[in-house]
Amino acid sequence: MEEIVNKVANSALEVFDLEDYYPKGIRTQIDISQWLLEGFLLKEKDFREHLKNHDWTQYQDQFVAIHCSTDAIIPAWASILVAIQLAPFAKKIINGTIEDLDAALYEELLPKIDYAVYQNKPIIIKGCSRKPVPMRAYVLAAHHLQAYARSIMYGEACSAVPLYKKK
Repeated sequence: MEEIVNKVANSALEVFDLEDYYPKGIRTQIDISQWLLEGFLLKEKDFREHLKNHDWTQYQDQFVAIHCSTDAIIPAWASILVAIQLAPFAKKIINGTIEDLDAALYEELLPKIDYAVYQNKPIIIKGCSRKPVPMRAYVLAAHHLQAYARSIMYGEACSAVPLYKKK
């Protein structure tokens, strides 16, 4: 019987797994509509009172996304005021969804990676992950890797899709 050889493991192929860089920490979303009259109307005095009485310490060391789940027209200062209340407690604050928050975290982190270790190597950007890696992170990773890699593929070694090959 012939020995089974794992050609992928023995190849020069490097796996770039965005999940390895997933920032650790609790992600929280604050919905401004909870402080609006019937979820739609912002009355400044009431809004400020709600913010004053809210327990901001619960967001200690968390990544926080501020958004409004209704179609309310919110003045820009409202989200800014919420962010100011969060600032002493939260690690990071963005205006948007949890996916926007994850994208912002990757946008901070990915430019700091030393991609020189991938110089002239075939790279596969791992496609499946157990963590919510946003598509923007994959695009940004490919952008950074392209300056170094001999080739870039996406997916898993057994079924990778070719994306780029250095000329």
